[in-house]
Order: sequence, then C-alpha cells, then structure tokens
Amino acid sequence: MATKAELIKKMVRPLVEALGYRIWGIEYLGQGRHTLLRIYLDKPGGINIDDCAEASRHISSMLDVEDPIKDEYTLEVSSPGFDRLLFEPEQYQLYLNHEVRVRLSQALSGRRNFSGTLLGIDQMNDEWMVKLQVGAELLQLPFTNIEKAQLVGEKPLVPTESLM
Repeated sequence: MATKAELIKKMVRPLVEALGYRIWGIEYLGQGRHTLLRIYLDKPGGINIDDCAEASRHISSMLDVEDPIKDEYTLEVSSPGFDRLLFEPEQYQLYLNHEVRVRLSQALSGRRNFSGTLLGIDQMNDEWMVKLQVGAELLQLPFTNIEKAQLVGEKPLVPTESLM
C-alpha cells in the first residue's frame, strides 16, 4: 500500500515537471492538526526562493482541488539544500564518498543511528543495500530499513553524476 507521501508525489509530479522542476523528495509528517507536508524540489542550477514560491502556489491550488489531506496541514516547498535528505536509491548513487547520517527504523546491532562515508548502493536479492563506512567497519544497511538519510553538508556538494 502506498504511503501518503507516495500518493501526493504521484499526484503533483506532472505539475511540478511542467513548471520545469523535479521532485527531490516528500516528507509527510502527519500529526493531527499539526500535519506538515514538505516538498523538496530541484532543477539544474538549483532552486531559489522565487522557484519555491511559484511551485508552492501551483501545488497548493492543486491540493485544494484534489484534497488528498482531509485535516489541516502546512505546505512547505523547499530546496533540498546542502545537507539534503536522500529519498531514492538513485540519489544515494549521486553522492558516493560523501558523509551521511542514517537513522534506521529498526536497530542493527543495537543501534539505529550511524554516521559515515557513503560507499555505494547495490541491489542484492531484490533488495537495495546501502554500503556505509563507519570508522573501520563496513556496514550494509537495507534501504527499506532506512527511516532517514541525510548528507552532512559542510560545503556545497556536487553530485558524482546528474539525475537530470
């Protein structure tokens, strides 16, 4: 079953792409009256505040008509930023050898939080595995167990290749 974020992504993707942007990721933090829908957009050369404002107006209008969120919510449209979250396996491949913080849904060896160097992501037995160097230890983390992965942004990062 698709999550609320996946349903919204499918709904707004054509609109966002028609505006010349790409959805980097969506966070749907459903908390009753304090629900937050955060949509990260990107484009070649990066996103600026005017891009976010334009996209926000269009997305907000579409969501008002389609009404996928029945309760009150706050919509935020943002650039992924230097310390961007990683949502899709392809995004991990773009930032090989960069520092990342990863939080797991379920503990691995008694730990849920890891920081290290992203060495790769490979598909093994129909499951994506994220390779992370943490100190002297090489870990393989199941992508489906990753609750949140974020680049550690000390300086502007350049992906190893482009999704565009």
